[in-house]
Amino acid sequence: MRTLLTSTAIALVATSAGIAQQPAATTDDIIVVTGTRSEGRTALQTLAPVDVISNAQLEANGSTELNVALNYAVPSFSFPQPSLTDGTDSVRPATLRGLGPDQTLTLVNGKRRHVSALINLNGSVGRGSAAVDLNTIPTSAIGAVEVLRDGAAAQYGSDAIAGVINVRLREAREGGGATFTYGQNVTTVPLLSGDRDERDGETFTAAAWAGLPLGADGFLTISGEFRDRSSTNRSGPDPRQQYEPAGDPREAGFDRLNHRFGNPNARDITLLANAGIPFANGNELYGFASYQNREADSAGFYRRALDPRNVLAIYPDGFLPLIAPEVEDYSVGGGLRAELGEWSADASLVYGRNQIDYTIRNTLNTTLGAASPTEFYAGQLAYSQAVANFDLVRQYAVDAFASPLNVGLGLEARFENFEIGAGEPGSYIQGAFPGAPGSQVFPGFQPSNEVDASRQSFSAYIDLEADLTDRLTVSVAGRYENYSDFGDTLNGRLAARFELTDALALRGSVSTGFRAPSLHQSFFTSTATVFTGGVPFETGTFPVSSPVAIALGATPLEAETSVNYSLGAVFATGGFALTIDAYRIEIDDRILLSENLNSPEVQAILPAGVTSARFFLNAADSTTEGVDIVASYGWSVDNIGEFNATFGYNYNTVELSNIQSTGVLSSLTPPPTIFGRQATLRLEEGTPRDKFILGLDWSRDRLGGFVRATRFGETLSPGTAPASDVKLSEQWVIDLEGNIDITERVNFALGANNVFDSYPDNVPAGLDFNGILPFSSFSPAGFNGRYVYGRLRVNW
Repeated sequence: MRTLLTSTAIALVATSAGIAQQPAATTDDIIVVTGTRSEGRTALQTLAPVDVISNAQLEANGSTELNVALNYAVPSFSFPQPSLTDGTDSVRPATLRGLGPDQTLTLVNGKRRHVSALINLNGSVGRGSAAVDLNTIPTSAIGAVEVLRDGAAAQYGSDAIAGVINVRLREAREGGGATFTYGQNVTTVPLLSGDRDERDGETFTAAAWAGLPLGADGFLTISGEFRDRSSTNRSGPDPRQQYEPAGDPREAGFDRLNHRFGNPNARDITLLANAGIPFANGNELYGFASYQNREADSAGFYRRALDPRNVLAIYPDGFLPLIAPEVEDYSVGGGLRAELGEWSADASLVYGRNQIDYTIRNTLNTTLGAASPTEFYAGQLAYSQAVANFDLVRQYAVDAFASPLNVGLGLEARFENFEIGAGEPGSYIQGAFPGAPGSQVFPGFQPSNEVDASRQSFSAYIDLEADLTDRLTVSVAGRYENYSDFGDTLNGRLAARFELTDALALRGSVSTGFRAPSLHQSFFTSTATVFTGGVPFETGTFPVSSPVAIALGATPLEAETSVNYSLGAVFATGGFALTIDAYRIEIDDRILLSENLNSPEVQAILPAGVTSARFFLNAADSTTEGVDIVASYGWSVDNIGEFNATFGYNYNTVELSNIQSTGVLSSLTPPPTIFGRQATLRLEEGTPRDKFILGLDWSRDRLGGFVRATRFGETLSPGTAPASDVKLSEQWVIDLEGNIDITERVNFALGANNVFDSYPDNVPAGLDFNGILPFSSFSPAGFNGRYVYGRLRVNW
């Protein structure tokens, strides 16, 4: 029975995309370590659904971004690509099962990864969250990615509500490879004002890895990647009057394509190392480290010449301000695996830091007049985390069970720090002239915004798993955690798997979980220009401990709590495998960012110069329900080749309830809406209701290729009223690639993502900012159109 399910699991998770003569998968390729502490379980033998995405699958894409690759490999994974959302343009969040980006835990080699310093504040999917930036990990450094689609807080701690993404790094002591990819968007942009041909988004990526021996049996795998991506622009022409007075002759010659709406410019340099040294006594010393430097720039709204925020002496034709963050991300970790009597021990320490320095270019401070600089350093965000783990695993023989009882015990200590550093004075000061102070598009952080906040948490867990009979496997886990800021929590998990026949098994679980409020949510503060209903407001984001937030009724944030239920089936016969898993996730006390509160009653208690305020609070409960279906079938045809067909489907609904206000705000006449229609629908319908992924891989001798069709279901870009909603109908995206082995070591591929140049629905006239913003940032496939590429790969 185990042999049948193992051989079928190989077909489920292994593809031949990327190299025409791909080595066949082995059982080692598909043994999973996520969601279980028992050794030797495959993707089809786990008690909860686990997707295993190989390196070949990740690289079967014109894009080298990990988030993009996962978006086209995991049906329940969503990665919209927003624009005009400040720092979120450059550090874009992803979601699993329609929940928040911070409700999925990310691991690297089974160890907790640090999150980004950025907190998403504007109107994109993931507003109010701070999550791991997966694009800091190059695909060339990855052996496989395991996606556990089940609640796992009882096993791994905070954040594992929607699931767990575990990036397993490549391990090799010999060999290597280099990949060179070049591509660009070749597209026709469908605008209400008329189609426009574009060739932009040129991207060059050079990636390499090498395996080196360490001692007799150890390994050191070094990976590096350089990526240079040019911006895309899908904005429409600006029909508005640009100059005062009306009739200025310069209107006739003005370049109406004055906005930039699309992907930002970005240049990344990434290095990663992974090492292991086994010893004769069975112990192993291991370590890994990563570093990335990313420079990007994204645009804000164009300031016309006649705009009161402009200074004509500096920009006689207006200006397009640019937000240029520099992201520096690094992590280093190591540990020792050792045998302590009957116990297998693993002691580790991992440190990670993400830092974002903001420079604002092509801008000005209106209040400084003609003397204003046009470039400002606007300050810094930084987040760091240190995690120490001590894990023990052993097996006990139990006569009543069909297998030994696997016992896992562990302790964890985690230390976190969040910092905000002020920008240069010109980026935030009020000068002698009227207007909004600070650098346009992104006022700098002020000294009063500076933060240096820390906390620590400690936890202990127990994880038991055994085959009670030849057909029934049961797992029980419990975890206690104590946080220095909000207190403690206790969570548990019960999971089981029952094999009805050699080919058919049922599995299910029930668990409780939690997500601790992030330090970003507890302490972030700033003032920025935010557009509400098309009108700019100087908006303050205040921490719950600030006098302003307390005056508005804010209280210390509590942890989100959850209950997860899942029930599924696994069917495997011959070369065919099918998994179906239904789920329900109930979350209480979700931490959300309030509306921009700007009524006269609210303004009466705000500090001078701030016309609107927002803060975090435990605002609502939610219920998520859905189903995942994954199928695969592999076969061969004489004289034609090897085929592997895959199918993935996710259906997902989210419903908010018990939306909260504060006592202070509720007592105002009239009471302001603290979490309104647009914010509610953003969570409920801002990601696709369903998603299909169908793929077919083929290989024969030196030739190979694949075709993949992804259908993104209906999505809503919500407005403040039903009349301003934009309903995005379902969208098909077809990807195609062919490749050839030029020699045994050299492979060349040509391909196209979105080969038929599919676009989301246009935003209707009247809702598209005068035709300038023709597409919604909620579009789950983005809005950049066809992308064609060539790739040269050399292996040794």
